[in-house]
Amino acid sequence: MESEVTRDSFPWPCLTTDLPGVGGHIKRHDEDFVVTELPLYPPSGEGTHTYFVIEKRGLTTMAAVRIIARGLNKRPSDIGYAGLKDAHGVTRQTLSVEHVSGDHIRETQFARIKVISVNRHTNKLKVGHLSGNRFVIKIRGADRDPLPRVRSILDVLTARGLPNYFGPQRFGVRGDNARVGKAVLSGDYDQAVALILGRPSTADRPEAHKARGLFDAGRYDQAMATWPTELSDQTRLLRTFINTGYDTRRTWRAVEHRMRKLYLSAFQSELFNTVLAERIHGIDRLQTGDVAWKHRNGACFLVEDAAVEQPRCDAFEISPSGPLFGKKMKSASGQPGRIEEEVLAGSEMRRENEDASGMRPTQEGGIRLDGARRPLRIPLDDAEVDEGTDDSGTFVRLEFSLPPGAYATCLTRETCKTSAAANDNRFEKTT
Repeated sequence: MESEVTRDSFPWPCLTTDLPGVGGHIKRHDEDFVVTELPLYPPSGEGTHTYFVIEKRGLTTMAAVRIIARGLNKRPSDIGYAGLKDAHGVTRQTLSVEHVSGDHIRETQFARIKVISVNRHTNKLKVGHLSGNRFVIKIRGADRDPLPRVRSILDVLTARGLPNYFGPQRFGVRGDNARVGKAVLSGDYDQAVALILGRPSTADRPEAHKARGLFDAGRYDQAMATWPTELSDQTRLLRTFINTGYDTRRTWRAVEHRMRKLYLSAFQSELFNTVLAERIHGIDRLQTGDVAWKHRNGACFLVEDAAVEQPRCDAFEISPSGPLFGKKMKSASGQPGRIEEEVLAGSEMRRENEDASGMRPTQEGGIRLDGARRPLRIPLDDAEVDEGTDDSGTFVRLEFSLPPGAYATCLTRETCKTSAAANDNRFEKTT
């Protein structure tokens, strides 16, 4: 059967629903989406680690890391990076490697990767070592005279904040990452493995669609031979499934650690989006019982009197936050807390299920969900818009910066009001 969820479903409401969008679509060409990582600190020029800025096209960060590791005769884990970037478009980001000369990096040829500059520093680059990302996006096929409408939308978002949704790309090309995570948290490994290896969807490429259908039909050897070679992870998992006598729990444990974490966090993300959707029209208004987010340092505190704290919210020093449910998460109270509890209850999960069904790091190398808070909105201080024409035709050009962990689609869906701007399956989160 075909999967119930596809990448096309992104039901969360916009903040600017009363303002018409300009239509159009994004990312028809790589040059239509350019993202430049903004470093948290400059390299010192000294140390055993070489920092190098790359420009890549048609590759995810992890694919680029694997290519670079092979070229330098290193393990992928030896390559440091600050955030994950889009597979398509033009991306400029910094990587690091220890005990490799800058000249060697410059002289090595990497497919679809250009080394722009090299420097040295005293430590390995780690996830989160960035201050944000600068985006330049071209919207093509927009309605006539789009600039006044886009500027009106940007004025509202600048004043009130940009909704901090997790974008549809968080939930995977097939849109079912959260379903996999929920299944694991519920202890339903049969469902989790079926979603990873079966349940064909219209979002699948033909070969993958066929392989998934063969898995659902129990024709596992044929499915393994049918998976496209570039999807080797699925082949490896299917081999584990067969070799363990169809043990779905052990098959789940064979999923790459990063992917296990992604599936589980996708379920957290879905619940956060649901809370944000419930509060979308009040994302700049505190309520007593809120857990307020300090934008300066990410610290949180419980709001005891909303009227007292609202001026700080108006100044964008603080914002209401939403839940990334987990055992150590700071809970809201009052009406915000009731909304969060209702969303959690609606997911059919309980707080005691919020670690991965016994998959504790000390037991099975799994993932424990400690939980966190995430602001319901993020500042949009420097957005620019203009029009232009190139060899591919006319376009509306958006330029803006976002903090780590935010999604460019949150802005394009507000300005365009089209599924093509919100659900383009070539977008990926930039952290």
